[in-house]
Amino acid sequence: MARAAVLGRLNWLVGQLAEIRQETATARTLVLDVPGWTEHLPGQHVDIRLTAEDGYSTERSYSIASAPNGSRVELTVERLEDGEVSPYLTEVLSPGDPLELRGPIGGYFAWHPEDVSPVLLTGGGSGVAPLMAMARTRIASGSTAVMRLVYSTRSPATLLYAAEMQSLAARDGRLTADVIYTRAAPPGWSGPVGRLDAGRLKELAEPLGPGVQCFVCGPTGFVEGTANLLVGLGLGARQIRTERFGPSGGTS
Repeated sequence: MARAAVLGRLNWLVGQLAEIRQETATARTLVLDVPGWTEHLPGQHVDIRLTAEDGYSTERSYSIASAPNGSRVELTVERLEDGEVSPYLTEVLSPGDPLELRGPIGGYFAWHPEDVSPVLLTGGGSGVAPLMAMARTRIASGSTAVMRLVYSTRSPATLLYAAEMQSLAARDGRLTADVIYTRAAPPGWSGPVGRLDAGRLKELAEPLGPGVQCFVCGPTGFVEGTANLLVGLGLGARQIRTERFGPSGGTS
């Protein structure tokens, strides 16, 4: 995911891959143990650096998908067919291997658990990763904020965090998750299939009230379209925070 952030004096750290969770056929979650890690806010990201034997190096940025948990950091990476970094992270990197990273980075697109305002999280594709960090942090912190996650994905085959999506609402009725299937739905699905539109978004957002804070993350087209729909519902610009992702200096 491409990001613009001031790095300040952040140093490169070396983490070790502790665990892999396969999310879909093309995406996996990397669970890293990172000595010296500074606890992050949900919504922040890290830079990853790969260095070849000949000294060539390349960097990409990925959102943190986990709630703060000491020195443990989780990143969900989706493989891009023409990518330079994501194929290595999703097909080669194995438990025990080292990985250089720098972070946490970013402050604008971050949720603070002490804020009790209602929250609407809207993610498209792998843009759900930083929003999942917010939902997980809400649970871990014991926050009383009402939070709704709206996740747009093409089909069940592309659904990240499938089991967790089903269990989110069971933990606390003030945290709910709604999946929007844009192309194909699972057997027995009774909801609509298609892109998130104004009517559906209004139905999901209105119960949160006029003071809702919105976080939108995903491909540029999805983010711009969703932000425009939210403005059409009467939300002010200060209530909407957006994060677009895509290549930065090459594909990931």
